[in-house]
Amino acid sequence: MLRALDIRDILIIDRLELTVRPGLNVLTGETGAGKSILLDSLGFVLGWRGRADLVRAGAAQGEVTAEFELPQDHPAHAVLTDAGLPGGEELILRRVNTREGRKTAWVNDRRCSGEVLRRLSDTLVELHGQHDDRGLLNPRGHRDLLDAYARLDAPKAETRRAWAAAAAARKRLAEAEAALAEARAEEDFLRHAVGELDDLAPQPGEDAELDTRRRLMQGAERIREDIGKAQAALGPEGAEGAAGDAMRWLEGVADQAEGRLDAPLEAIGRALVELDEAAQGVTTCLEALRFDPRELEETEERLFAIRALARKHGVMPDDLGALAEDLRARLARIDRGAEDIAGLQAAVTEAEAAYDAAAAALSAARAEAAGRLDTAVTAELAPLKMERAEFRTELAAAEPGPAGRDAVTFTVATNPGAPAGPLNRIASGGELSRFLLALKVCLTGTDSGRTMIFDEIDRGVGGATADAVGRRLAQLAAQGQVLVVTHSPQVAARAAHHWRVEKRVEDEITLSTVTPLQGPDRVDEIARMLSGDRVTAEARAAAEALMAG
Repeated sequence: MLRALDIRDILIIDRLELTVRPGLNVLTGETGAGKSILLDSLGFVLGWRGRADLVRAGAAQGEVTAEFELPQDHPAHAVLTDAGLPGGEELILRRVNTREGRKTAWVNDRRCSGEVLRRLSDTLVELHGQHDDRGLLNPRGHRDLLDAYARLDAPKAETRRAWAAAAAARKRLAEAEAALAEARAEEDFLRHAVGELDDLAPQPGEDAELDTRRRLMQGAERIREDIGKAQAALGPEGAEGAAGDAMRWLEGVADQAEGRLDAPLEAIGRALVELDEAAQGVTTCLEALRFDPRELEETEERLFAIRALARKHGVMPDDLGALAEDLRARLARIDRGAEDIAGLQAAVTEAEAAYDAAAAALSAARAEAAGRLDTAVTAELAPLKMERAEFRTELAAAEPGPAGRDAVTFTVATNPGAPAGPLNRIASGGELSRFLLALKVCLTGTDSGRTMIFDEIDRGVGGATADAVGRRLAQLAAQGQVLVVTHSPQVAARAAHHWRVEKRVEDEITLSTVTPLQGPDRVDEIARMLSGDRVTAEARAAAEALMAG
């Protein structure tokens, strides 16, 4: 709730500090004293769009600071979190307007936009009056007000879940139908491409393997010639034969060499073994290099076919297998597409039926609650001298959505037999104020810690009707905080906290001040409201009687 309002250099206010308390807070004063300026100032710091020329004459800038107390579960905390602003139990809003029209705002000493202020204001303050376009007169909020009155959180949540499920089912069906249509548009291509890939059946790594074999076969003749020479050099006609001869010659004379040839003979023996292994390896290589020229032709044909198919599809040769799997999967979707679509259509039908059931249950609950609300508001209208008026909560079909398929509008008929219409089009000023008050009394308990402001909502009423207005405002204030700008002594008499707004002229400059009233001062103010400028003993007695009653 609002705790304090500090205004500097706004219109005819040079410096004003107002401490607001829980309960019914009343502002009174002569017309033009500046009561509306207080509301303009509060609206300015809350980011509401209003008059542009707010800065007091002679001042460089105007500034308004508002301090609010936030319970732990207050919805303003969510707005602060979303905006990345610091929170806590205390919320301080400050906004400056320069002479040139530049506006700057802070929330808890952190710069913010006017949009953030307006989002916060929706959770902090509720304004009611003849020019109320943010509260009860705004038809866009009537459905939420009815739902809050009827405590329909559970059926609304079920309807939102059913709507989300139906929307998801429709999305899946649309995506499947689009994919199937796209796939069918290229079905001939897919079948031809899969046929080509299946006929060729390329394997991962085959391109590199074929390229290696091709290059090997292309150079095989030159390689075989050199390897054949090496084989001859190693064989019996070459190194092996020469080493064998050397060994026989040495063995023939070894006995006469007194052991000096033993080591050379052993070395030649080892060399013959190594030469034999080398000769066998060379022979094996020659055998491996023996190929049929037709094999080279076939290898080249397959290598070129694989590479041509890879270029055709814009992939690497090793990715042709994966491409084939993907194309087969797309063909499979086409082949089973009708079956899949039928299943998804059944899911959509089921989800929409669940939504229809949830929305119908919500509509029935709203219709029942609308009847109760109409009865409650009508009962409140009688003490407000509007017993012949009718209040109706009209439900109409609306475009289905997550909140159901109902449009809700609060309408009134001020006389029996007269057509009902929207509040702000049918009711006159005084009637409108009383309708709003009766409706607000019935909706008490649906707010989340917002400060309610009533701007001259008692205009056009007096006597017993004004007394009834005052009692109902006090009833609302008993459960929170209400700030009322009023000219009615019956309303002012019900206040828990009372301030008088008045103008004064200093050095030919008009300034507005706010004075808290208690005891005799308050009696005098209510007496003034009863009798005018001349306060009599009878007026004071009447004021005391009002305050006592």
